[in-house]
Parts: sequence; C-alpha cells; structure tokens
Amino acid sequence: MGGRGSGKTRAGAEWVQALASDGDRSDLRIALVAESLGDAREVMIDGVSGICRIARTRRPEFEISRRRLVWPNGAVAQIFSSEDPESLRGPQFHFAWCDELAKWKHAQETFDMLQFGLRLGVDPRQLVTTTPRPVPILKRLIADPGTRLVKIATKGNAGNLSPGYIEALEARYGGTRLGRQELAGELIEDREDALWRRADLEACTIRFAGALRRIVVAVDPPAGSGEASCCGIVVAGVEPNGRAVVLADCTIGGASPAGWAQAVARAYQRFQADRVVAEVNQGGDMVSAMLKSVDANLPITMVRATRGKFLRAEPVAALYEQGRVAHAGRFTELEDQMCDFGPDGLSSGRSPDRLDALVWALTALMLEGSGEPRVRGI
Repeated sequence: MGGRGSGKTRAGAEWVQALASDGDRSDLRIALVAESLGDAREVMIDGVSGICRIARTRRPEFEISRRRLVWPNGAVAQIFSSEDPESLRGPQFHFAWCDELAKWKHAQETFDMLQFGLRLGVDPRQLVTTTPRPVPILKRLIADPGTRLVKIATKGNAGNLSPGYIEALEARYGGTRLGRQELAGELIEDREDALWRRADLEACTIRFAGALRRIVVAVDPPAGSGEASCCGIVVAGVEPNGRAVVLADCTIGGASPAGWAQAVARAYQRFQADRVVAEVNQGGDMVSAMLKSVDANLPITMVRATRGKFLRAEPVAALYEQGRVAHAGRFTELEDQMCDFGPDGLSSGRSPDRLDALVWALTALMLEGSGEPRVRGI
C-alpha cells in the first residue's frame, strides 16, 4: 500500500516475473486483475513498470487475443477486469496480482471470485498493490490476520522520479488529507462531518442493466483553462420506479473550453441523454455558446447557484440516505470527493467539480421534476 509513484507497480511486476520465470519448465498459472482490461494491458503488462518492460531475461510473449502472457518455460498469466467478475469463474491459479484494488468497480464480487480460483499448489498467494482509500474491502483485507501489510511512500522512490516532482506536490498537497493519502500512502478515514460514507456508497453500487425514462448530463465548467483546470461531467438517469442511477463520471481535466464542450457532447451522444444541465456561475452565456458551437442541437438547461455548495448538496445526500440513488459501478475519484466534502468544502481546498456535477444532475432529475408532461386526476 503506497503513494503515487512509490513503486507499487514495479514491485508487482518483479514479483510475477520472478515466480513465472523460475525453472526450465513451469506449470504455474497466475491471475492478473486490474480495474479494467485496458489498465491490465497498459499498466501491469506494457506500462513503464509493467511485466514485459522489466523482464530482463525469459521475457514472456503477450497473446493479446487470448488475454494472457506465456513464458518460455510454460508459465501462464491471464488478465482479468473488475468490470467482469464472472470471468474469474472457472479458471484456477497458483498466484494472483491485484492492482489498484481500491479502484475496482465491482471490488467485493471480483475479489470473492478470485479467492475461489486460488486453489493450485501448496501455498496459493496473492499480492495486492494499491493506493490507499478507506473502502470496506481494503479495510477488511488489512484486518485479516493472513495479510502482510507493507507501506511505502512516494518520497522513498524519489531517485526514480522526475526532479522536482515531490517538492512540487508537497508544496501543493503537503499536510492535506489528499496528500497524506496519495503521497504518504496513509489510509485516511472518512471525514466526521462529510455528507457521505464509503460503506454506504459501496452498498448502493449495482450492476445496472435496466431501462431509464430520462437521462441528463450535468456540467460544472471550470473557472479557467490550463493543466490545473477540471470540468465536472456526470451522467445520471431515473428509472420508471423513481430511483436515480448515476451512470458515469466523464470529468475531464486540463482541457480547453472546446475540449470540455466536446467531452460533454460525447457523453450526451454515448448515453442518448435527454438534456444537458450546465452551471453558468463561472462562464455565463459563454458556457451555452461553447456547447452549442460543438453541437448546435444540444438541448441545454442553464442553472445558476444561489446557495453554497454544502447547502445544495445536503438534499442530494438525503436522497442517498433514503435509498433513492444507486451507482452503476464504482466512480473512485467522484466518491473521494463525496466522502471528503464537509461544510468547509474539500479538505484540500480544491473545487469539488465532480461532486458539483453530481449534485446538479440529481437535482434536475429528483428535486426539480423531470420536465415531462403529466396528467393529474381531479
């Protein structure tokens, strides 16, 4: 468990390579599990610290079509995604490497399926490499007497990072909850005064495949542009029974106004949404003009905040408490903001862009009516 850039991926890759390349002949079967198949390929296998990049001798062959690595001695590692827990039903393994467990979309279900498959050899083991987040599955794993916990901080790997990287991040995030989590590798519990709890968010996560009667894309435009800017974009819909479902967090950072406007249009088209809800406090009519310049047919509702962020978020948090909101998967960065948002905002002092977009989406769907025609009996 360590901070960003602390060497977690390299440790996992070296562990797997050492196991798989040992001996002239091997029947080892290893599971490589990531948040998505793309992460497994781009981080665990082909990344700068991935298995294929660090293998000095006995380099494995990556059979992309079969989603597996094959070493010259016969050892095989298969890749899996937390988006598809059922894919782990059937295969069996000697070892497993789980990367970024705290980000997995269907964490508990995927982890459970993996445990049933770890049944080969005399001592099946798994290595988990993750940035710490106080999600229930990680807390349970740490408390397990069979777990050996190793903590590493980003500064411990300073010799392999860009000069000035740690100093720049320490200057910006040092001493904050985000800095302690992402740099020091500490497991930071939910804020006492936060409106949401991680255990509650995990409980409302579903594998959604139903119908929705209305879908909106909510936008919280950034105040400026540049690398530090972030445009909150959240997609949500409402079921026929009245429950809201958060479908996606499409937030984009470091984009120009045209860039984030295009991201909004893509989300609108991808989910076949009914409307775009855009906050105009920061940009006024420019927000609508920018969105229309990308897609003139976008139906846009402009909203303006007249109350503070915490007051706007409280009614939305109440919807969660009432069981009237579900998440169609895990949205890690959005959940981080939700569980770190108190009366004084985020502990880092940054703008809760993702959370703002979520609040606007659920407000439009659940608190201000859907805008659909109704027939009322008298």
